[in-house]
Amino acid sequence: MSDDRIKTGTPKPPRVSFEFFPPKNDAQAMVLEETASRLARFRPSYVSVTYGAGGTSQERSRGTVARMLARGLPTAAHLTCAGADCDAIGQVIDGFRAAGIDRFVALRGDPPGGLAQPYRPHPVGFRDTSDLVRALKRAGAVEVFVSAYPERHPQSADWNAEIDTLWRKVDAGADCAITQFFFDNDLFESYLERIRRRGIAIAIVPGIMPIHSFAAVRSFAERCGASVPDDLASRFDGLEPDSEAHGLLAAAFAAEQVTDLMRRGVDAFHIYTLNRAELPEAICQSCGIAPQSARAAA
Repeated sequence: MSDDRIKTGTPKPPRVSFEFFPPKNDAQAMVLEETASRLARFRPSYVSVTYGAGGTSQERSRGTVARMLARGLPTAAHLTCAGADCDAIGQVIDGFRAAGIDRFVALRGDPPGGLAQPYRPHPVGFRDTSDLVRALKRAGAVEVFVSAYPERHPQSADWNAEIDTLWRKVDAGADCAITQFFFDNDLFESYLERIRRRGIAIAIVPGIMPIHSFAAVRSFAERCGASVPDDLASRFDGLEPDSEAHGLLAAAFAAEQVTDLMRRGVDAFHIYTLNRAELPEAICQSCGIAPQSARAAA
C-alpha cells in the first residue's frame, strides 16, 4: 500500500508480480514457457516459483527458477521449513544464493498429513517461518516475502494468534507480506486495519486468484479457509470451466476486484497464475498495465 489508509482517488497502474509452479513433464514445461513469455510483456516486479519440499520436486523448483532467471525476469524462490532440518534448508538456501537468487518467499509449509493435522516443527529444524526469515537474511537475502491471511490461517486459534504470527515474521526481518487469495475486498480492508492497529507497517500485497475453474477454486478455498461469496458462486452456477461464458465471467470478476482494490489505495498485486496466461493478462489490462510489444520485451 502507498498509504496506511484505504483511500479513494484516481488510481495509477500498480506494480504486479506473478507466481508460477514447476512443471511436472515436458507438456507442462511448454505451457509454462509460453505463459512466462506472454506475461513478461507486463514487466512484473518479479516472478516467484513455488517449492517442492524434497527429491524431484525440489529439483524442478530449482530448474524453473534458473529458467526464469535466464529470461531476465527478477525471480523469487519459495522456500518452506516444514519437515526439514536446519542443515538441509541451509544447503538449499546456499544453492539458491549461489545461483544469484536474493529474493525469497518464506513459508512454513503444511504438516505432512495436511492442514487437518497439527503442525510440529522438525526436531532439529526451524520452529516456524520467523526462523526461516532470519536464516535467509543472514544468508544475504535482499527481500523476503511472507504470507498473510485476511480470513486467518486455518490453524490460528484467533485473531490475536494470527497477528502475533505475522509480528514474529516482521520482527525477524520480513520485508513484505503477500495475502492468501480472497474474493471479498472488505475482508482485505478489515485485515489491513487490524494489523495497522497493532503497529505492523510492512507492505501487504493482495494475492489474486484468477478463476480458471470455479469448481476447482471453490474446492481449494474450502481446504485453505477462504470464503466464496454467495453472489460470486451464483454467477458461475451451471457453467463449464472451458465455456466461453465462464471465461468472460472470470475476467469480468477479476477486473472488478482489482479496480475496486485500486480505488481503495492498493498499488501492487501478486497473481497466482496457475501457469496460465489468459486471465492474468486480462487482470493486467484492467489495471491499466499496457504490455510491451513482442520486440520490446525480447
